[in-house]
Amino acid sequence: MGVDKVAGNSSLETDDVVHLVNRRSLLLAGTAAAAASTFGVIPTSAQQSSAQAVASAPDHYHPKGKPPSTHTINIQNALRNSMPFDDKLDFEEAKKGFIAAPLYRQIKAEAGHVAWDIGKYDFLLQGKDFDSIHPSLQRQAILNMGYGLYEVVPGAIFQVRGFDLSNISFIKSNTGWIIFDPLTAKETAKAALEFINERLGSRPVVAVVYSHAHGDHFGGVRGVVDEADVRSGKVKIIAPEHFLEHAVSENVMAGNAMTRRMAYQYGAVLPASAYGHVDQAIGKTTAAGSVGLIAPDIEIKLPFEELTIDGVAMVFQNTPGTESPAEMNTYFPQWRAFWSAENVTATIHNIYTLRGAMVRDALAWSKHINEALWRFGQEAEVMFASHSWPRFGNARVQEVLRGQRDTYAHLNNYVLFLANQGVTISEVHNVYQAPKSLQNKWYARSYHGSEFHNSRAVINRYIGYWDCNPATLTPLSPSDSAPLYVEMMGGASRIMAKGRELFDRGMYRHGMEIINKLVYAEPNNQDAKDLLADTFEQLGYQYESPSLRNSFLAGAKELRDGYQPGAKLKSSGPDVVRAMTTGLFLDFLGVRVDSKKAEGMKFIINIDMPDVNEQYLVEMSNATLTNIKGRQAKNPDLTMTLNRSDLETVMAGQSSFDALVSSGKAKLSGDLKALADLRSVVVQFNPAFQLMPGTVKGATPLQSAQVDPFEQPEPEFLAE
Repeated sequence: MGVDKVAGNSSLETDDVVHLVNRRSLLLAGTAAAAASTFGVIPTSAQQSSAQAVASAPDHYHPKGKPPSTHTINIQNALRNSMPFDDKLDFEEAKKGFIAAPLYRQIKAEAGHVAWDIGKYDFLLQGKDFDSIHPSLQRQAILNMGYGLYEVVPGAIFQVRGFDLSNISFIKSNTGWIIFDPLTAKETAKAALEFINERLGSRPVVAVVYSHAHGDHFGGVRGVVDEADVRSGKVKIIAPEHFLEHAVSENVMAGNAMTRRMAYQYGAVLPASAYGHVDQAIGKTTAAGSVGLIAPDIEIKLPFEELTIDGVAMVFQNTPGTESPAEMNTYFPQWRAFWSAENVTATIHNIYTLRGAMVRDALAWSKHINEALWRFGQEAEVMFASHSWPRFGNARVQEVLRGQRDTYAHLNNYVLFLANQGVTISEVHNVYQAPKSLQNKWYARSYHGSEFHNSRAVINRYIGYWDCNPATLTPLSPSDSAPLYVEMMGGASRIMAKGRELFDRGMYRHGMEIINKLVYAEPNNQDAKDLLADTFEQLGYQYESPSLRNSFLAGAKELRDGYQPGAKLKSSGPDVVRAMTTGLFLDFLGVRVDSKKAEGMKFIINIDMPDVNEQYLVEMSNATLTNIKGRQAKNPDLTMTLNRSDLETVMAGQSSFDALVSSGKAKLSGDLKALADLRSVVVQFNPAFQLMPGTVKGATPLQSAQVDPFEQPEPEFLAE
């Protein structure tokens, strides 16, 4: 079945759009033709006729929402007059090589809903400043409106941008396409392949390269290749060493918490609006389609490894411990083109991602960029990546590589310099700043990351979360400490009065400090929650990083409305379960054991999977479930013999152990009580747990008993 595309409902104003003017602001100028050449936006007559109405100041999407305060407006105006908005090079590079944009603005998912809608962000192209958006972030959000097919290296390298959070890149080989990073969803990847074939002539896909182990770089693979062609050797899939392990493991152990937290960092519950979601720094947002995964058949294991596929010579650079635990850059010597994966894009990235992931190593990140600079950057004439737009010319490539190398190194080194002088994790985010020489370089701005959370992450990586004040070593929980503060401050009315005074003075972080205490002490005090929401909202308007903006605005929405599930960004299918090792599945079962229920429980289970020649010993003792690969107990309580392929159907919720036993696909020998005991203490997590006080009523962090406890919850696969 073909992928449905839906004509856009664009709000592009034909007389206004597209480029930065010479004054220091974010006003755009140009024509509809210029808009089409830069952003791939082609206004229809309906779009043109509706432009006048949309150009008027939009109402806030929430009835309790507030416009930017005078203090926020003053901050935004000061930024417009102090940042280098005269520098238009990014806009020139972003539009270079534009070939065409599709007539549609939406892509439908196979399930029937809209998987992708670039048109909902067309309000950014009205040619006006929005005081509810940090000016630098608005600039970045406009640059990320690139939509369509672009030529990166004449006749050789192409990209489709604006179809997903990431870019999909096409390398023209002797007989077909080599695809780098096939987006998040099957539907958007398929649409991109169809579009390039439509414009440049149909060519088969001969290889797919996964640059790293995050879902927006492999999830759409089934939209561009058939697994049978991979298994037959017709299509190669190439990935860095340990790709499969990290693609799954980063999103499993704390996956339920990550899913909940993602609604904040990625603004999943915020509508696209000047008051809501405007951008994700590395792209607009994530596609809501079908996520798949086909295992790679070629792993790049050496620090530098050369490979030629269908006439295209590639030099891969493994960069473990950077943006992903498994990631690699690629150099194309015949075209002097450097692919920087997600290690060098148009932002300083997350050292710690607010959604949740292991803290990255800023120093290692810097060193891998340095290697690329001196090995490839001395001759590269173009640098392109899985996000943002390419950089052209050797001087420009070297400038960006050197600048980002130094930004990550400075973040590591200067934070530790401060820490070694007694600046703590509780203070460093208010002290650390990037070097002045880099502060006005657009490629060194902290959009996806922020200096607030990245600086704290460096200290946490090296010396942990404690600030060495014994008062913070065993702190009370906020709900226990807050009533003490409220009582000492004279009660709710005095706190509200002071909070409103601080709000009126534009002292939002100060106001947040005391109103937050009141909300924890009185979680049903809606006036207090509304005032805290108003405070969060103004801070969200002011922050340059979408991760911070979205988190504050999502928190504001939740305080006003209570918890709402929102739209699931994407769902994963059987592919991701098959990719999970049995050991990882058993490890996560251990995480899901309710140890209070498991007190006194003891058993040993041998698991034998003949189709993959794997054995595991699973033991419950001291209310803890453990496992060891390659071992079998001499006298287990229970022995389970089943194929790994059948275990996957249980993990995916497509079958049950009882059904496998009934059908003869699983054999159980010994005391069946061991399996019943395990089933009784393993729970499914529910993402509807409370983050902000008083926002979830009657919710439990556990799913009902009707859900099979052995079913593997779907990882979200988004740990950018």
